[in-house]
Amino acid sequence: MSVLRSQLPPSNTQLPHEKCLGVGCWVLGLVFLVALAASGCGARQQAPPPGTAQPDKFLFERATQALKERSWVNARTYFQQIVDGYPQSPFRPDAKLGMGDAYLGENTPESLVSAQNEFREFLQFYPTNPRADYAQYKIAMSHFQQMRAADRDQTETRAGLKEFEVFFDKFPKSPLMPEVKEKWRMARDRLSEHSYRVGLLYYRLRWDPGAISRFQEVLKEDPAYSGRDAVYFYLAESLARSDKKAEAIPYLERLLAEFDRSEYLDDARERLQELKNQ
Repeated sequence: MSVLRSQLPPSNTQLPHEKCLGVGCWVLGLVFLVALAASGCGARQQAPPPGTAQPDKFLFERATQALKERSWVNARTYFQQIVDGYPQSPFRPDAKLGMGDAYLGENTPESLVSAQNEFREFLQFYPTNPRADYAQYKIAMSHFQQMRAADRDQTETRAGLKEFEVFFDKFPKSPLMPEVKEKWRMARDRLSEHSYRVGLLYYRLRWDPGAISRFQEVLKEDPAYSGRDAVYFYLAESLARSDKKAEAIPYLERLLAEFDRSEYLDDARERLQELKNQ
């Protein structure tokens, strides 16, 4: 115990991390002041300069530039000033959309929820605005960007498809329609692929009733599924294994008629010939 006490510093002695040498303290203090000044400068730059004729336009231009530069926080700071400080500004609706875009661009689970809230509020405040179609599209995209792989949970995929359908119902003449249809097709394919994979699992387990039911469900719910060539092939095989050759043949014929390119074409031709010769 006496040895340990002898190694401790006197009670009135500063430990090394508590001491600050003169030059070291001066340097640290200077660094702190510079950082403080810089942060203050940044805050001033985010406000319109005194005497600005159109401060809302100034903020909107800065926000738009920050959005292009993918500076999401700065963009939201500028847009928020317009939304909060200039309720009569003609830039306010677009600033509200810009807030949503900045959250959407950040693309984190938290920011995507915030994006959805911004776009929904836009539709509440400006239901007849010419850009209401854009807001609805981006609500769908807030789910689209959270879609998981086909072998995982498809909750977000289903939510996105629901919002795309709202878009189709409310904005049938929107110029955004081609882009929205493309995204809808990608989401619909994801959901159909999920169901197809379940059917393929049943097929590999040789539970043909389950496979047939799932494959037929895919074709019924999504007849334009991009991967339906695989569905046709394995559905035909499942039917053939169940002694339903007459029902299997039409699916192989559809595969050959609808697809110029498919990894199943050669096998489908061979299998079709076999079934017809039996």
